[in-house]
Amino acid sequence: METNQSTRPEFYTYPVTEKAPLPFAQAEYDQRIAGLRKIMQDQGLTAVVLTSMHNIAYYSGFLYCSFGRPYACVVTENRAFTVSAGIDAGQPARRSACENITYTDWKRDNYWRAVKSCLNGAKSIGVEGDHLTLVAQQKLQEFLGPEKIADIAPATMFHRMVKSPAEIALIKEGARIADVGGFAIRDAIKVGTREIDVAMAGRDAMELEIAKSFPDSELRDSWVWFQSGLNTDGAHNPVTSRRLEAGDILSLNTFPMINGYYTALERTLFVGEPNQAQMRVWQANVEAHELGLSLIKQGATCSGICAEINALFAAHNLLQYRSFGYGHSFGILSHYYGREAGLELREDIDTALTPGMVVSMEPMVTLPEGDAAAGGYREHDIVVITETGEENITKFPYGPEHNIVAA
Repeated sequence: METNQSTRPEFYTYPVTEKAPLPFAQAEYDQRIAGLRKIMQDQGLTAVVLTSMHNIAYYSGFLYCSFGRPYACVVTENRAFTVSAGIDAGQPARRSACENITYTDWKRDNYWRAVKSCLNGAKSIGVEGDHLTLVAQQKLQEFLGPEKIADIAPATMFHRMVKSPAEIALIKEGARIADVGGFAIRDAIKVGTREIDVAMAGRDAMELEIAKSFPDSELRDSWVWFQSGLNTDGAHNPVTSRRLEAGDILSLNTFPMINGYYTALERTLFVGEPNQAQMRVWQANVEAHELGLSLIKQGATCSGICAEINALFAAHNLLQYRSFGYGHSFGILSHYYGREAGLELREDIDTALTPGMVVSMEPMVTLPEGDAAAGGYREHDIVVITETGEENITKFPYGPEHNIVAA
């Protein structure tokens, strides 16, 4: 017998008797929401509708899995909600530091009806301009009827860029676990071994360590990119089934994900002794890496750091082979979501480093196929800016003295 559709709810509150342990204390999330309300006040807004994975996770603790469905975190002057799909049942409510509303899928646009129910009539609304699609903007206008819309994405990005002590503690653990994966990878490198087998060794080691160190966390999205030979030319090239050969250049990249927080370790290695051309490029990239680490200091600007490393690479006649900027911020981000674009070490970013920021130093140059030094050379450390100095939290060694693996 078919249920009468008129009795089926458009949205509802899923019954949850016990919250799951969140990545941070409730006071941490309360402080973040207070910061968001300060942004609202500054921009004359009475509500915000956050839609990105990174902002919803940052302000609520809940990291959604979209699968084509929309999600939200709605914050008004006195309440905050996550809005989630019925397919997730009680998971979003258990893992949200705020209230939760679940929308059903039996009628189109129940998501927007649920969002509207959280707004308490608010008509001055902040949105994430870099995430809201044209279709979503049309739906927002249709269902919410705002009198004012403002893009709060830049302000929330700058809010996230300065980490709390609790965030820094988690990021330090992530860096330690990235090193665990790195050592497992190094031990698995042998001529004839496939890239995928080496990568799995690193990923398994990290996931086991996350499960041990963070038993209450969700285990999701940790990964390894391990590339060999010409596959090293791109920083984000996927793992393949290529078998390692003597003389190969290798790129080790570990990415443990803890409650949505990304950390990384990246190193150049060789199977057996590199040739003279390879050694020259590798040593030059290590020199750039060490220069960059020395430049990461409170008050330094992203563009200023970039300019000095550019000069070094130019002196080595390698600047034309640079692949991308020299580093970026850390926090809630991954290859699926998130980016604090205002804290990347690039020529067009003038942000000054302040205590609480966490950045990488990761110079990379790629020599093209056919060159005697062909391949990608990349080192990567994570640095925390503090009131009293800078702390490099990456411990895995780098350079030819440590990362030539016997063929």
